[in-house]
Amino acid sequence: MVDPDDDGPALDEDENADVLEVVDDEAAAIAPADVEVLAEEDGAEESFDALVPLDPLQRYLAEARRYPLLSREEEHDLAVRYKEKEDVGAAYRLVTSNLRLVVMIAREYQRASRNILDLVQEGNIGLMEAVKRFDPYRGVRFPSYAVWWIRAYIIRYLINNWRMVKLGTTQAQRKLFFNLHKEKERLEREGFSPAPKLIAQRLDVKESEVVEMQQRLAGADVSVDAPTDSEGSATLLDFLPGRGGTEDDVAKAEFRAVVGEKMREFGSHLKGKEARIFTARLLTEEPLTLQDIGDEYGISRERVRQIEQRLKNRLKEYLLAEMGDIEDAALQD
Repeated sequence: MVDPDDDGPALDEDENADVLEVVDDEAAAIAPADVEVLAEEDGAEESFDALVPLDPLQRYLAEARRYPLLSREEEHDLAVRYKEKEDVGAAYRLVTSNLRLVVMIAREYQRASRNILDLVQEGNIGLMEAVKRFDPYRGVRFPSYAVWWIRAYIIRYLINNWRMVKLGTTQAQRKLFFNLHKEKERLEREGFSPAPKLIAQRLDVKESEVVEMQQRLAGADVSVDAPTDSEGSATLLDFLPGRGGTEDDVAKAEFRAVVGEKMREFGSHLKGKEARIFTARLLTEEPLTLQDIGDEYGISRERVRQIEQRLKNRLKEYLLAEMGDIEDAALQD
């Protein structure tokens, strides 16, 4: 994690060079080769709608491309203006010119998150933190420094919001979570095969921990309620082996039905923003981002997060109370 009292993580010269090379290559920093982008010319809007269906990420990238990349001299001048005069306009230009860098880094972790725009939003917060702490007199380009803060905020978000697989909190596991991908790339640049044993030696951890972390990071979350056919008549849960036989399967199905009914009852009592957040964030396979809901209601993303957490706590209390009443009634019968 990033220490808020520190001036920032120590910089790695090899990674600095790689980051600068990618940032200067605009095509690599924006999107993969299979993403089609249309030029902004007269009549382009009509062609855009006809040829390429929009999605939130592509729309965000189209907006980010409106801000030009900065040269080394421009970065330095803007950073000096902000550090010495607290020029907000200079900070704004430093942030907007590096929005594509945030997307590039977020793509590295998109398999670990259900919504890449959530990672982009967290990375943007790290980018703003980098602007606040950047020292233009150290002779380092701003993107090379900012990449550490962007990645730190994204990884912190992933750790705090990891769902189906709980990550450990030992020092070795945190070191792996942060450095596994970077160490694999470094070994490949040096001509070595990034085997778990070699990575473990480089990071001073156990080989078994490297293997376990690779498996954790490689697997994406999959809902057991996801349909396995076009009609939606069967789910992944139907094919998971059970230990209790038919009676146990029936009991679990009834329990899921009861929980689902209680959740719908809980949601029926909600109104306004709470009802929207409950439906769009907690009851869907593809939740909206915090920023999307915040924009819809004219509130900050942090406020949406607070409302969502409050709803989760209330839902937990509601389910515990309701399920307790059901159990007591069953015992009396």
